[in-house]
Amino acid sequence: MPRQVDHAQRRRQIAEALWRLAIRGGLEQVTLRQVAAEAGVSARLLQYYFGTRDQLLLGALEILNTDAEQQARDRMALLGDNPSIRAIVQGVLLEMLPLDEERRSRHVVYAAYFVRFLTEPDLAAVARAAPPALADLVADLLIHGQDLQQVPRRIDAASEAVFLTAGAEGLQTRVLLGQLTPERAVAVIETQLDGIFTSRR
Repeated sequence: MPRQVDHAQRRRQIAEALWRLAIRGGLEQVTLRQVAAEAGVSARLLQYYFGTRDQLLLGALEILNTDAEQQARDRMALLGDNPSIRAIVQGVLLEMLPLDEERRSRHVVYAAYFVRFLTEPDLAAVARAAPPALADLVADLLIHGQDLQQVPRRIDAASEAVFLTAGAEGLQTRVLLGQLTPERAVAVIETQLDGIFTSRR
């Protein structure tokens, strides 16, 4: 009986090959043939699963984002059954920092996508959707914190959320470049949250 192919696993195998190439040298010159060789599959099989180069970039990015969301949920679960709003907000922001090898590799891949985000319309649309969604999540959490009297009403939740997520993104870059240690980046976020949250209940 012929062995049944796990199509999701095969797509992941190809996506991971693209990520490795992105980490080693960016995405500007990466070809389908190079990705196929890195993945150990034929170029024809790669095209069967992803189609064109742009479709491969989008498909691999979708898998990367799905992984990131699952890993974030797993880490959030470690906060316990009833985490504080502050702990949740901090957890969201820490996902944006390269605090371990998994997150570091992911953010290096995202950095490799950056130029293509600026020049490729399909990729640009994906990039535009991500930051607002994250800022909206943080804003909703801050509003909930206000309802619980843990965040002062004077705080503009929407503006603060944009500032926090943009700040975490900037810290991410500085940690990747070695300008800041991960510990210092975490401390900066904690100091910022100290100015927002009036209670750590």
